[in-house]
Amino acid sequence: MSILYSLSKKIVPAIFGISVGVVSCSKQLDLKPTDSIDPTKAFQKVDDLNQGLLGAYANLSYYSSIYYTSIVTDECMLPSENSSGSGVATHRWQYDGSFTHPAWPDNYVAIDRVNRVLAAMDGVTAKPGEEVLKDQYKGELLALRAYCHFELLRNFAEKYEPTAMGVPYMEVSNVDGTPARLSFSETVDKINADLAAAKGLIPADFSDNTRITLAAVSAMQARVALYEKNWDNAITYATEAINALPLAARSVFPKIWKDESEDEVFWKLKRVTGDEAIGDLYTHTGYLDDPGGSKINYAASYKLTNLFDQANDIRFSSYIVIDAGRLAAGKTPNVVVKYMSDDPSDRNLVDIKLYRTGEMYLILAEANAQKNLLPAAADALNTLRAARITGYLPVSFTAKESVIDAVMTERFKELAFEGHRHFDLRRQNLPISRNPEDAINALGAVLLNPTDAQYVFPIPNTELRANKNMKQNDSY
Repeated sequence: MSILYSLSKKIVPAIFGISVGVVSCSKQLDLKPTDSIDPTKAFQKVDDLNQGLLGAYANLSYYSSIYYTSIVTDECMLPSENSSGSGVATHRWQYDGSFTHPAWPDNYVAIDRVNRVLAAMDGVTAKPGEEVLKDQYKGELLALRAYCHFELLRNFAEKYEPTAMGVPYMEVSNVDGTPARLSFSETVDKINADLAAAKGLIPADFSDNTRITLAAVSAMQARVALYEKNWDNAITYATEAINALPLAARSVFPKIWKDESEDEVFWKLKRVTGDEAIGDLYTHTGYLDDPGGSKINYAASYKLTNLFDQANDIRFSSYIVIDAGRLAAGKTPNVVVKYMSDDPSDRNLVDIKLYRTGEMYLILAEANAQKNLLPAAADALNTLRAARITGYLPVSFTAKESVIDAVMTERFKELAFEGHRHFDLRRQNLPISRNPEDAINALGAVLLNPTDAQYVFPIPNTELRANKNMKQNDSY
């Protein structure tokens, strides 16, 4: 049964954190199904709405936002020591319609949870003093719904063009089970509408970055505008985000990745003991305690590594270590340390950063370049580089294409291992091209052109079989 179809037929249990009564076995014929949650009983107080919202947040995962986006591109390489087989077929572009990208179920389940809380919201009466809090929760829910649909759009849209196939936009939980794909522009319009509504509900003084704040909504709007090629909106919203949260000092930047600083982070997924550890994608737990003996699942590509000014760019030492001992032992030396904490009890467990100020400067630079505002584009790019690179000297540009090329290179470095590279190449209609030294275990997966099927992730076959209105992406 497909995810969308199953959501239309029964409740997908959410982590509401509230008590829901369950009846015992009985011969009575009028008992309500025990796999459903009666919204009138589950959501009676404003705090119940919060618990439902937290249940939606809880379904978000790096598997749907970062994992596959990272390993299919040229930012990672597959070392011989990856004996677990984790993601290997995907890295080699061997997936077809039978492949279910976690972004499909993860995001649609989260959306379903959001819609169930929204549907119950009007029936919950706020006590005096709770009205603002109730509005905040509604704003977070709408923004979260927009975010999840945008992640689906980035992963599964046929192309990032107005008339291309987008994704179904789920605004209610109880549907007929056969929603059709909207166009890319129709999907974006609904995302923008939800974000605009959220912006009028979330209070400006709400600052918990493990949830969606007002500044985070601006950051979301900037990213959406970039994909939509709405350059004016991209400039407006990126500027709003930058004004709300400036760049980190160079000395503070490494602390962001060890959860020792909140600088630059608009929104992150809080991870605690027992949660999935994002660092496990790249290294086995314990690398910092046994660098020579610990195995590497995926390493930083030489293509990426060689782009950095390794001596002066704080991003390089924050993201990657060239391990001489591993090199001497004939092992891949380019170790991804971006998601390693200083906690010896769980080295690979850190919070997952979803929106950062650095990205906003790159959006600002690209949008200005697209409008032929080259000095403004150069200023944004130079500001970011100066914050990251010791002794950096500003550069100027005389051609739009030169700025865009520079921005793409800077995005490759700044946003490495954060779930952007695949989508950035798609936005520019560029192939995924791996250097020979990065493709030693790729079984010939060296060049993936925009015309190749695997350039875009497939809609899962389970969805196609259950939903007569669902259409597959080309060539699958």
